[in-house]
Amino acid sequence: MIVTLEVQTRDPKESGDTLRSRGVTPAVFYGPKERATPIAIDARKLEATWKEAGETTIIKLAGVGEEKDSLIHDVQIHPVTGKVLHADFYVIEKGKKVEIAVPLEFVGSAPAEKAGHIIVKALHEVEIEVAPAELPHKLEVDISKLENVGDHITVAEIKLPPSAELKTNSEEIVVSVTEFKEEKIEEPAPAAEGELAEGAVPAEGAEGAPAAAPTGGEQKEAKKE
Repeated sequence: MIVTLEVQTRDPKESGDTLRSRGVTPAVFYGPKERATPIAIDARKLEATWKEAGETTIIKLAGVGEEKDSLIHDVQIHPVTGKVLHADFYVIEKGKKVEIAVPLEFVGSAPAEKAGHIIVKALHEVEIEVAPAELPHKLEVDISKLENVGDHITVAEIKLPPSAELKTNSEEIVVSVTEFKEEKIEEPAPAAEGELAEGAVPAEGAEGAPAAAPTGGEQKEAKKE
């Protein structure tokens, strides 16, 4: 999938707040053969493109001379409104592969999970180097083969596009099955006869109990003696 986005050059001295007040989002594109160029994009179109394409879809930048194939490399998001404040586009060098982290999508239903065991997802993306035309939006991991405790799927088992080369260690475990164990709550052991429970105070007169403090009258009698 390739998305086209209309952009225009902008004056880098113009503040981002001024641009955003006009419904325009400041951005920049750059690459191995491209100098950093400030651009401006319609805010609504950029938001829609970001939601549709993410960081793993080729975006053609149109309106600044020859169209440029690019990837969204970085996006600044407002912490409250969630609006895009600024975007960086990485222009792909023609004829070169792209190294990128592609998100994983877990599909299917694991029999082990139905049996009450736990499915542990250790990885959520893998790095590959791939031709731009074959760049996948996501990579599927079928967990329906996970039947027993100890079963697992490694990076090497993920199906990749023909031109793709793995950069993540192929032996890394993507997802595995562990046994579900219910934790037992141990009851405190009853105190043995003659022993005190932790925190208990011995009764007055009992063996090992502290002697009662003498009263004022008893103290005076002791002085007379």
